[in-house]
Amino acid sequence: MKIIHKYYPNLNNHQIEKFNQLLPIYSELNRDINLISRKDMKNFYTHHVLHSLSIAKFKKFMPGTRVLDLGTGGGFPGIPLAIFFPNVNFYLIDGIGKKIDSVKKVIKKINLKNVVAERVRAEEFNEIVDFVIVRAVSKIKTFLPWIRNNFSCSNLKSSEGGLICLKGGDLSDEISGFSCIDLVHLREYYDQDFFETKKLIYIPVKSFINVSQ
Repeated sequence: MKIIHKYYPNLNNHQIEKFNQLLPIYSELNRDINLISRKDMKNFYTHHVLHSLSIAKFKKFMPGTRVLDLGTGGGFPGIPLAIFFPNVNFYLIDGIGKKIDSVKKVIKKINLKNVVAERVRAEEFNEIVDFVIVRAVSKIKTFLPWIRNNFSCSNLKSSEGGLICLKGGDLSDEISGFSCIDLVHLREYYDQDFFETKKLIYIPVKSFINVSQ
């Protein structure tokens, strides 16, 4: 947890309590299902929580914002962000039932009130949201058609709303063809070696309609 305090010193007591609870909860759940690589548990707060919170460095979600965590897996980045933004509404979806069941247990144990977790395929999710967040899911242009209809007309007309991805490696081919894009190297936020190749990509909704499907 010290690493979280280092970069986010203004957390309130409720947020600190919830973040402190995450490691023992995930350690217990990981005995039954591989939510996180077991050898990676010693780096839990850096590799998973801090990595997820890089989105909060980039974007301050306003109260009432609706955010979809697509392919949430073990609940990242959605759960850390839901703790950080208690007045933002998060939808966490995944097609694997056992993972979603575990995510629901985490939500219940830390008493998160602003999260809905559901087993559903991305292309079958019908809620309207303002942002879609993903962490190490398949190539952007693969899943982009699945989420186009989850944004409202107001998102298309405004500068707000879009897709935020946490990815690594060479992304030049993956991000080609978009009319507008922000690419952030996470070493700008954090000084740990883990973030040397990690990046954040933001694509506004308005750019989606200019990319061939």
